[in-house]
Amino acid sequence: MDKKFVVIGGGTGSFTVLKGLKKYTDQISAVVNMFDSGGSTGKLRDEFGILPPGDVRRCLVALSADEDGTMRKLFDFRFGQNGSLNGHSFGNLLLTALTQITGSEVEAIKESAHILNIKGTVLPVTIDNSNLCAVLENGQIIKGETNIDIPKHDTKNHIESIFLEPEAYVFSEVVDAILQADVIVIGPGDLYTSVIPNLLVNGVPEAIKQSKAKKIYVCNLMTKNGETDGFKASDFVKEIEKYLKTNLDFVICNSKIGSKDLLEKYSKEKAFPVLVDAENLKKFRLVSKNLITEPELIRHDSSKLADEIIKIAEEKYD
Repeated sequence: MDKKFVVIGGGTGSFTVLKGLKKYTDQISAVVNMFDSGGSTGKLRDEFGILPPGDVRRCLVALSADEDGTMRKLFDFRFGQNGSLNGHSFGNLLLTALTQITGSEVEAIKESAHILNIKGTVLPVTIDNSNLCAVLENGQIIKGETNIDIPKHDTKNHIESIFLEPEAYVFSEVVDAILQADVIVIGPGDLYTSVIPNLLVNGVPEAIKQSKAKKIYVCNLMTKNGETDGFKASDFVKEIEKYLKTNLDFVICNSKIGSKDLLEKYSKEKAFPVLVDAENLKKFRLVSKNLITEPELIRHDSSKLADEIIKIAEEKYD
């Protein structure tokens, strides 16, 4: 396929999309959130003053040509509880080392891409060091991605808006990829900590608005406590367009409810299935299909999701 794809997001959501799309094409640019501040990533960011490597690592692994190769397994390897490397990912450590060797996070990503022989390109949305902040409806400001992602505040106070401190500016290669794209895929992923942060970067919404690509939003399967409590599909879309500052063309939603046992497990974490309120999505081309896989967790099936994105790219839904 000669279509060019840009996937915007981070974390598990981008991993799933990229893993599926690479079976069809290597014309993929993954634009990655660079504001993570928790876990291994947060520790390395604080200690070495580098940009957070975690979501970059996931995208590199997703695009690796050899899914069962030793290097791919190494990038995914996480050290156990014993020793000073507790909780660190080997891939994060390697990206940190390569950053110091090459003197640049961008060069470190390129070297890692070569090592993993990836199908596509991984691009940091920005190379500016910035932190994610949220304003709650009671006026309280929460600073740091991990404090929003794993809330210590009263989650009854919903997120009113998010912003970056200080401002960040788009990495130039991201603009080029967006303007050359035939299809832009936004999401899935945690709305306020994985997906929308990319849209806060100066230059990103402007490039997407200028792009002639089909603009797709992949809606989440489940709500998340402290971020999207009670959200329907239209609420997710409304927030995306608020920060995108232009209109989406397609919205992809899941139509299948997970198993009773899994739903009970999720409900204990105050996470519930996202209701697809099609009546409020009439201005978009809505694709609602069974898109889940649920052996132990409710997740998007990478093959099913990629199939729908490819159909849109091939104009089978137009």
